[in-house]
Amino acid sequence: MKKMVFATNNQHKLDEIRKITEGKLHILSLTDLNCIEEIEETGTTLEENALIKARFVKEKYGYDCFADDTGLEVEALDGAPGVYSARYAGEGCTFADNMDKLLNALQGVENRAAQFRTVIALLINGEELLFDGAINGKIIKEKRGTTGFGYDPIFMPEGYDQTFAELGNDIKNSISHRALAMEKLVNFLLKNSLP
Repeated sequence: MKKMVFATNNQHKLDEIRKITEGKLHILSLTDLNCIEEIEETGTTLEENALIKARFVKEKYGYDCFADDTGLEVEALDGAPGVYSARYAGEGCTFADNMDKLLNALQGVENRAAQFRTVIALLINGEELLFDGAINGKIIKEKRGTTGFGYDPIFMPEGYDQTFAELGNDIKNSISHRALAMEKLVNFLLKNSLP
């Protein structure tokens, strides 16, 4: 099975990616490389942040790798929190802090349309490639469900009457923004043999 380094310290993302790629790729984490430092995300777009993380690992450890950045883009908030989704309520905030801030920002707002978008940067054989995935949905008015992470309890994907956190990981991992981007990445890797 092909091995790839996923440049993340986020255990939730790592677990999700390993489930999505089960039987197709062997995913190594930054911990497997003994990389424990936090890679600063200083980009202003998802694409920039994904590339920053992948380039860091390539330059420091020499491995071909991939990294992702994901944002929740809310229409009524001009695409916010977007690239700042993980730290929307400030540095050191919790998932609950971020959700509370978003729900407060949308109080009294009728348009609750939103999309989750993931961009994956792949550095391989001296090339930099980008893969993206997006899923449309809406922000509901109160948290529902107990699985997943991040904004999952308040994001209801289009065509469903449950949030990501209610649908459970198996369904989420088959329809999510990250799953769509990963499918493109995996298909690319399987078609183009790794060294």
